[in-house]
Amino acid sequence: MDQRPSLTMPLVALLVGSSALALGPWLVRLSDVGPIAAGFWRLGLGVPMLALAALAVGQSLKTPPRPLLILIIIAAAFFAGDIAAWHVGIHLTKLGNATLFGNFGSFVFALYGLWLARKLPTMGQVAALVLAMAGTLLLLSGSLDLGPDSLRGDLLTLLAGLLYAGYLIGVDKARPKVEPLTLLFWASLAGAIFLWPMAMGAGEKIMPTDWTPVIALAFSSQLVGQGLLVYAIGRLPPLIVGLGLLTQPAISGAIGWLAYGEAFTLKDWTGALAIAAALVLVRLRPRRRRPT
Repeated sequence: MDQRPSLTMPLVALLVGSSALALGPWLVRLSDVGPIAAGFWRLGLGVPMLALAALAVGQSLKTPPRPLLILIIIAAAFFAGDIAAWHVGIHLTKLGNATLFGNFGSFVFALYGLWLARKLPTMGQVAALVLAMAGTLLLLSGSLDLGPDSLRGDLLTLLAGLLYAGYLIGVDKARPKVEPLTLLFWASLAGAIFLWPMAMGAGEKIMPTDWTPVIALAFSSQLVGQGLLVYAIGRLPPLIVGLGLLTQPAISGAIGWLAYGEAFTLKDWTGALAIAAALVLVRLRPRRRRPT
C-alpha cells in the first residue's frame, strides 16, 4: 500500500492561491498610488492580517533562529525586488507581455525542482514542461506585442520573474523549518521595509485616497495568495508548484471573460487545457513493476 501523503489538498491550495494572485495586476492598476507604493501597501497591510491569521491557527510569531531569519530576509529582498520591478513593468508594457515574462520565474522554479532531484527528468516531466510552456504561449500570444516601445517594461517584468524565482527558492529552503504563516509574516515585514525607501526614492505617491484597492490587494495577494502558496511549497515538489503557478494567465483570462465579457477564444481554451494537462501529467506516478 502506498503510504505517501496525498497531494490533493496542497494542490487545491496552490490553485486557489494562484487564482488570488491572478487578481494582483488588476488591483495594482485600480490603486491610486505609485506602483512600488502599491507593493509596499500589499506587504505592509498584509503583516497584521498574517499576524491575526497565524495567532488564530496557533502558529507562533516568535523571531526565527538567526540563520533562518537571515534566509527569510534574503528571500524577502528578492520578493521586494520582484514586486517593484513587476509593478512598474506592468505600466510600461502590454499585460500579455508582463504576464508571460513575470511568470518566467515559475519555469525557473520548476527547473530548480528537477535539479534538486539530482536525476534526469522523466518523459512525463519533460512533456509536462513542454505542455505548460506551449499552453502559456497560446494563452498570451494574442496580447503579446514585442517591440522597442515595450522593451523597458518587458525587461523589468522579466527581471521580476527571475527575482520571484529567487524568492520561491528561499521559501522552499526555509519552509521545512518554519510554519507557513510565521514564515510569510516575517518575509512580508522585511519586504515592506525594503519597499518603503524604494517607493520614496522613486518619488511616488504613497498615501492612497481610496484604500479599497490596496486593502483588497493585501488580502487577496498576500494573505490568501501567498499564504496558500507558502503552505503548498511545504507539501508539493517544486516542479508541481512551478507548473501550478502557470495557471495564473488562464485564470486572468477567465476573469476577463466572466467579469468584462472579453473574448476567450478557442486558442485560449486550448492553452488553458494544455496547462491543466501538464499538471495532471506531472502528478502521475510511474507504475511499479509487480514482483515476478
